[in-house]
Amino acid sequence: MAPKAEKKPAEKKPAEEKKTVAEKAPAEKKPKAGKKLPKDGGAAAADKKKKRTKKSVETYKIYIFKVLKQVHPDIGISSKAMGIMNSFINDIFEKLAQEASRLARYNKKPTITSREIQTAVRLVLPGELAKHAVSEGTKAAVKCFILLLIWMTMSKKAKDAEDDDGSKEWQDEEPYLSSSIL
Repeated sequence: MAPKAEKKPAEKKPAEEKKTVAEKAPAEKKPKAGKKLPKDGGAAAADKKKKRTKKSVETYKIYIFKVLKQVHPDIGISSKAMGIMNSFINDIFEKLAQEASRLARYNKKPTITSREIQTAVRLVLPGELAKHAVSEGTKAAVKCFILLLIWMTMSKKAKDAEDDDGSKEWQDEEPYLSSSIL
């Protein structure tokens, strides 16, 4: 059998020194200065006092949860698994943004457009997943564009109606947005 290693006394000295420093520390501490009150009054100080707010961290957790409930309404997800999914989405986003940026640079364009994003998706994601992603992305872009057109049309009609007689007659007309479009 190999002999057991004995503890060296040199290893104990730093721990003992720390204790002595810790024991001396309270004696060397200076007393805290008292809190200064404003000269004006308590009401003015309360208005100026700001509440501490938590630094907001943007995550995809609520969206992951919504999609999970659409696909499997009876299944839950642990916080650890949610964190992993959030990291996964952040990684995919980073890869797509990097590839789209590279494509824009190759084509000497200062702007990343939907075309660069679509090409990046085709390059980064494999096979069938890329096809579905492009399809869903196109569908979302068309929906967004339709809503923008509807909003612009309604805004123009509202402006024209107010210019004519100051009333909002356009609201009495049939709504432009129907569920069949979306």
